[in-house]
Amino acid sequence: MNNTKSGYVALVGRPNAGKSTLLNWLLGEKIAMVSHKAQATRKRLYAIVMHKDAQIIFIDTPGLHEKERLLNKFMLEEALKAIGDCDLILFLAPATDDIKYYERFLELSKGKLHILVLTKIDMVDNAKLLAKIAEYQKYQDRFLELVPISVKKNIGKEELLDAIVKYLPHHPYYYDPELLTTENIRDIYKELIREAIFENISDEIPYESDVVIEKIEETPTLDRVYAMIIVEKPSQKGIVIGKKGEAIKRIGRDARKLLEQFSQKKIFLNLIVVVKKGWTKNKKELEKIGYIF
Repeated sequence: MNNTKSGYVALVGRPNAGKSTLLNWLLGEKIAMVSHKAQATRKRLYAIVMHKDAQIIFIDTPGLHEKERLLNKFMLEEALKAIGDCDLILFLAPATDDIKYYERFLELSKGKLHILVLTKIDMVDNAKLLAKIAEYQKYQDRFLELVPISVKKNIGKEELLDAIVKYLPHHPYYYDPELLTTENIRDIYKELIREAIFENISDEIPYESDVVIEKIEETPTLDRVYAMIIVEKPSQKGIVIGKKGEAIKRIGRDARKLLEQFSQKKIFLNLIVVVKKGWTKNKKELEKIGYIF
């Protein structure tokens, strides 16, 4: 009998619940975009973690939200597809959160098997943590297990991975055990450049911008990356470039560091900024960028 286990596990939660941070922590590598701003993740990202005799394929999803913009509707659809397609769900509930986000998830998930992951437990004292756990216990017949964790304090990683493996189906590995992600290098580079935009530009501009990798020239020691930053308005282009080009220099510097950290190579990064009016509401423009409905 084959003792190996393998399955798809969706990371689900409200926007900015820490899904991408958790994924990078479990993976031990940075492949998912991380930002303190909400709704940074737009598409499902697949990452692979080997634990004991099991292969866990994590699906990092956009946060559950209900905004009307076409791009936001795509993001919600991506999250709901992941809920439908996976073997198991991890619902991430920050310890400081109102329980209403979990109750909304229960309405959407339609009885899907899930583990409730209480995150950011370092942000509350022990009394508040116990009170929050007790609050969730009224739904204990709905979740498989409740696992408290802290990425910042490195608490609960083994316990969480063990809990996941317990509920995975017996199945041969879907992927080579050496593989970290099913994403191609263009998608990873795109997300890392987007992270640099989110960290350097405030207000709504990051949500109305995107990145297209036009070309990558690879050598064993150097990648030349040519990327286009798309914004909706001419005024946004001016802000992304900045006075005397200072903002785009900061974005380029931070993005290059992230790319070099991931690739373990030197990176030459060329960024240009282009205006595409109303692209977040235009289905054809969204599909050109890679958001397939």
